[in-house]
Amino acid sequence: MSILVLGLGNLVHSDDGLGVHAIHLLEKDPRLPPDVALLDGGTQGLSLIPHISGFDRVVVIDAIDVGEAPGTLLRLEGAALANLPGKATVHALGFADLMIALKLLDSAPSEVVLLGVQPQSTSDWNAELTPLVRGALEKIPGLVLSQIARWKEQTYERGTAGQDLRNSSRPQ
Repeated sequence: MSILVLGLGNLVHSDDGLGVHAIHLLEKDPRLPPDVALLDGGTQGLSLIPHISGFDRVVVIDAIDVGEAPGTLLRLEGAALANLPGKATVHALGFADLMIALKLLDSAPSEVVLLGVQPQSTSDWNAELTPLVRGALEKIPGLVLSQIARWKEQTYERGTAGQDLRNSSRPQ
């Protein structure tokens, strides 16, 4: 199983840089398993296809504007992600196009989870996150690590289903 954590955003547009800031936090986090890839996707859009293609599971981190209170943490997956309304993420067209292109190329990950935070400001020319979004950012690494642990546990359970591991080292 291969896992990618992808951060999206523009660092000079305040809260829009959330995903990139999250990747920078995760790069310093000693709890991140060494077999998990991190990618600062910035605002690259469709040019990310070769970098995402081939991963089984992807966690995407981005600012998501769905009209909630600034700093609200959001988690979307499956049907909720497929039905993401236009312009919900700051990069909605790029992200939506990216997922469609990966499906058309038969390179889509089997699972995608979008972790986001409702931004307060994405149009200000500022390299700093607003205080409410900065506070939510601090929770993102824990959410990412929990998702990775869940996926790894699912893989372990599927790999050992039907096996009696208690006696596997004893000669028959």
